[in-house]
Amino acid sequence: MPQTQSDLIVAIVKKGSNPELVEAAKKAGAQGATIIYGRGTGLHDTKRLLGIPIEPEKDIILIVVNRDITDRVLDAIVKEGHLDKPNTGIAFVMELSKVVGIAHLLEQNQS
Repeated sequence: MPQTQSDLIVAIVKKGSNPELVEAAKKAGAQGATIIYGRGTGLHDTKRLLGIPIEPEKDIILIVVNRDITDRVLDAIVKEGHLDKPNTGIAFVMELSKVVGIAHLLEQNQS
């Protein structure tokens, strides 16, 4: 299994925010994204309707990128999602040691 120079950018944002964030990531050089739906359980997330707690739904955006564009893509996500402001979401980067099944990343790493 080949070693890679890839990162995983994870953004967790309010439901419905993903189209704009994915488009911003693509403009910054990302090839695509995977969206997973989840629910938030943070301190400020729980709202009540008639005394019943409601956990807001979240979009979890996963983007695998070549390490040389990680900062550019992350910056685009933060800017588009206003993630530098409170209660808008969170984004973080994880270094990937091995990646399989993403042809465009393997081609970039071999050149």
